[in-house]
Amino acid sequence: MKVKNSLLILLFICIGVVLGTLVARLTAGIPWLSWLAFGTEFGLKTPVVLDLGVLTLTFGLVIDLNVAVIIFVLIALIVGKKVS
Repeated sequence: MKVKNSLLILLFICIGVVLGTLVARLTAGIPWLSWLAFGTEFGLKTPVVLDLGVLTLTFGLVIDLNVAVIIFVLIALIVGKKVS
């Protein structure tokens, strides 16, 4: 039962990240809502490639964090706790 609750909260967090990113991109051009798109991006900007001859692995991760994503993830956590 605990695994089901954890997966449900993880699903709500993923939905919060997607909705937060969407809201941030939509409000970036609106002057009085542009603060929602304020944030930073960090991670590996260029991918790291490991060539083993037979197998080539490419590693890369970039996290784009902004105000809208943080707000929506917090809302998702609250809703996820209430639902589960």
